[in-house]
Amino acid sequence: MTGQIDAYWRNYIDGKWADGGAGRITVDDPATGEPLAEQALADEADVDRAVAAARRVHESGVLTAMRPVERGRMVQAMGRFLLDHLDEIAPVLTREAGKPLWEARIEVEGAARYFEYYGNQAETVEGRSIPLGAGYLDFTLHEPYGVSAQIIPWNYPLEMTARSLSAALATGNACVVKTPELDPLTNAWLARAAEWAGFPPGAVNILCGLGSQAGAALCAHPGIDQIVFTGSVPTGIAIATAAARNIVPCILELGGKSAAIVHDDADLDAFMNDVRWGIWFNAGQVCSAMSRVIVHEKRHDELIDRVTALAASLSVGPGIERGEFGANMGAMISERQRDRAVSMVSGAEREGAPTAAGGRKLNRPGWFMEPTVMTGVTPDMTIAREEVFGPVLSVMPFSGHDEAIAIANGTDYGLVAGVFTRDLDRATRAASRLRAGQVFVNEWYAGGVETPFGGYGKSGYGREKGREALWNYVQTKNVAIKTA
Repeated sequence: MTGQIDAYWRNYIDGKWADGGAGRITVDDPATGEPLAEQALADEADVDRAVAAARRVHESGVLTAMRPVERGRMVQAMGRFLLDHLDEIAPVLTREAGKPLWEARIEVEGAARYFEYYGNQAETVEGRSIPLGAGYLDFTLHEPYGVSAQIIPWNYPLEMTARSLSAALATGNACVVKTPELDPLTNAWLARAAEWAGFPPGAVNILCGLGSQAGAALCAHPGIDQIVFTGSVPTGIAIATAAARNIVPCILELGGKSAAIVHDDADLDAFMNDVRWGIWFNAGQVCSAMSRVIVHEKRHDELIDRVTALAASLSVGPGIERGEFGANMGAMISERQRDRAVSMVSGAEREGAPTAAGGRKLNRPGWFMEPTVMTGVTPDMTIAREEVFGPVLSVMPFSGHDEAIAIANGTDYGLVAGVFTRDLDRATRAASRLRAGQVFVNEWYAGGVETPFGGYGKSGYGREKGREALWNYVQTKNVAIKTA
């Protein structure tokens, strides 16, 4: 199943498909390393037009004048549109992002789920009355910021756009989305979904541009009221700096170096499934990946044997050939990203950490890397402190509970963490001490769209997912009335 892919893809600005002022960019197929399609590349003038369109919609009041349930139904309709076109979207996502076809289908379904959830939440954003005594009526209102700028990462290009776009639209904001230049194609279906759902031209604008050009122009634009960014720490710092100059609030979801603490009473049979999802799903290109396992010394050797066998059992190859759910993995997004991960493994080996499985690129076309397990890792090594963003698992032993917590908390990041034990008291004590925005107990990635997600430390600030995300897209107004 390869699917026909258009040779050229345009941006979507003010309800129209548009070429890019910066020309075109080639989108490659990670499974072959060959060109896949061309994408219109936006420049600063394109950003200006998109922001102006979004601002016109906001200032017209068309979105805020709707009864929230009506706006919510439109948001939900976007999700249904994605599901109706799943068989068209998933192969394109696989071809541009490298992931197995079954993973691409999960991503489309996940994107649709965001629109379903936040469409349902649209009419729940309520103010409150504040008693001030006789002669006063005081209440609060929640109003949209106005124009939301959303800069999307390449690891989940469709789902991450849906995550922010759905909440922003549900609360009445107009949006300008800058897609990732590595895999921008499937975001076209979100533009089509917005049209189909009845959103007015300018409510949703989707353009692709270089971060240094279109991305920088968008973040610094005086017409932007709020910024959402998912990506690296250095880029997040640059975006927050640009936003600060205009006093614009940000939501930043940055890197992670997340750890799973595996106690001596853990169910290792069940844990193997968590490892499979935790580090080798999407070839490890996940902010909240289980990149470190901190295992009790009594179970260390057994766990190494198991995860090494699991790594060796995974079939690695073109995602379009892997349509069935199973023990397989696709390509990494680019040659640069793959080579960086391989280089970090080589660096860890020089620091004294043996490779128990994988660690090398595959001898075939495309940007493939073997599923990798590193042993002998110590907390001071680069591989234990810096994000690889690849299919590389580092395993470290511990002897006592306090030591495990210290190792888990011993990086600049704090996105997610996990605890695996049959002792619920031990798990809850650990959860209270782990410096992370989300803690999984006995299942990595437990939760869903309903559960808030965001980081501590250099993993960023603000929360996506759950009802908490809604408050990122509204500001509170207080109205105080003297009645007598």
